[in-house]
Amino acid sequence: MNGFSLTGQTALISGAAQGLGFAIAQGMAQAGARVLLHAREHTQAQSAASALQAFGMVEPLAFDLTDEGAAQAALAAHPEISILVNNAGQRDRRSLEALDASALRALLEVNLVAALTLARSAAGPMRARGYGRILNISSIAGQIARGDAAYTASKGGLDALTRALAAELGAHAITVNALAPGFFATETNAQMVDDAALGAWLARRTSLGRWGQPGEVAGAAVFLCSPSAGYITGQVLAVDGGYLAHF
Repeated sequence: MNGFSLTGQTALISGAAQGLGFAIAQGMAQAGARVLLHAREHTQAQSAASALQAFGMVEPLAFDLTDEGAAQAALAAHPEISILVNNAGQRDRRSLEALDASALRALLEVNLVAALTLARSAAGPMRARGYGRILNISSIAGQIARGDAAYTASKGGLDALTRALAAELGAHAITVNALAPGFFATETNAQMVDDAALGAWLARRTSLGRWGQPGEVAGAAVFLCSPSAGYITGQVLAVDGGYLAHF
């Protein structure tokens, strides 16, 4: 099982103060990685890191993802990063009539441009090391849609970016993959989780018939960032309880 160990690796996880990012941080710490837990505000990063200290080596790292200079400086200060998880994201559920170009640009800055910025900054030391793992947290919305144009477009772009980076960085033994979560019971989705009608629909629509729990995404993330996944790159793995497969 040593092939699934992250001992000796340093992982940066963006947007990890809560939700799926927090669960991934916990999973990677338990797998032996030193985890740099990112949030925009230091108090958020510190609080989340403190909550995970019992699981392994976890350190806070705060910067604004939309500030390219700040993001580059943060990664330049940590050239030891061998695992990058682009998890941070935003959502704008407004309809096409209510969505303007400025709103789309703002969402793309966090969901897509920031991922490119961090990947570019992390890739240099990874190339020099001859090893690296980049994991983008996409969504099933990258492959299917129910409206939600801005978010869907950003995740479709992130899936395409995953494939492009995999093609470009593979020669340096850097793998680039993505996870596509389905419906997860996170803090952000609390109101939706409490909606009985939505819960009943989800029970019919997914093969497993329920919401996913945040911890259920961590195993897939650890695997794709482990040595055992060394021949997997350019892939988007759905972690969705069978939503995409269920007719």
